[in-house]
Amino acid sequence: MIEIKHLKKSFGSHHVLKDVNLNIEDGKVTSILGGSGSGKSTLIKCMIRLLDCDGGQIIVNGRDISRVQDPFRLAAVRRHFGYLFQEGALFDSMTVGENVSFGLKYLTDVPQERYTAIVKEKLAMVGLKPQVADLNPSELSGGMRKRVSLARVLAVSPKCILYDEPTTGLDPIMSDIISDLILEMKKKIGVTSVVITHDMHSAFKISDYIAFLHEGNIMMYGTPEEFKKTDNPYVRQFVDGSSQGPIKMKLMRE
Repeated sequence: MIEIKHLKKSFGSHHVLKDVNLNIEDGKVTSILGGSGSGKSTLIKCMIRLLDCDGGQIIVNGRDISRVQDPFRLAAVRRHFGYLFQEGALFDSMTVGENVSFGLKYLTDVPQERYTAIVKEKLAMVGLKPQVADLNPSELSGGMRKRVSLARVLAVSPKCILYDEPTTGLDPIMSDIISDLILEMKKKIGVTSVVITHDMHSAFKISDYIAFLHEGNIMMYGTPEEFKKTDNPYVRQFVDGSSQGPIKMKLMRE
């Protein structure tokens, strides 16, 4: 679905993405791993042009969108995507139901009389009861906020969902529930998923493919089993969560 070729992105003199090459397969879950500040979130923001890249190509369904400037064409591309922000990004001034239906108003032609039914359906898909629609985001737990955010994404029927650290700040049980939801979305509606994560347990559970981003490049790409068996010292240290290895040595030198 998405083909990234020689993608580059800098902020001033800091080269975050130096030469990223990655294929995101249709209907699969691809997790992107990497240390803090490695450019994972920058990469997915470039994918949907929330950030402009400095070089390379982003090909979505056969069309290069990296240089599209026309706002209507760009909006048409973005409608294929749903973005689950790290903190959920719910509107605190709106109820849960209003949050979930927000995209219906601006991104679809769905008549307003259907909003209530769609909100109920999408909340049910993420394991929430209909009465949650009347609550305010401030009344929700962290896990519920994440699920409401996912329901809002699902309401507009995206072909691809980008998850930015979906399990951050959640306890192990809720993290596993969110991982199960990602798998359910793939099974039930065949959505393509790109997941930015530090959570190795989740990555191994949900992923068809994993990419490891290091120093502005994809250092390794493969299946979870290939990552479990790798002898690459950088990837091995990240997978094991060890403080001993080449990544620590580099940080100490810096």
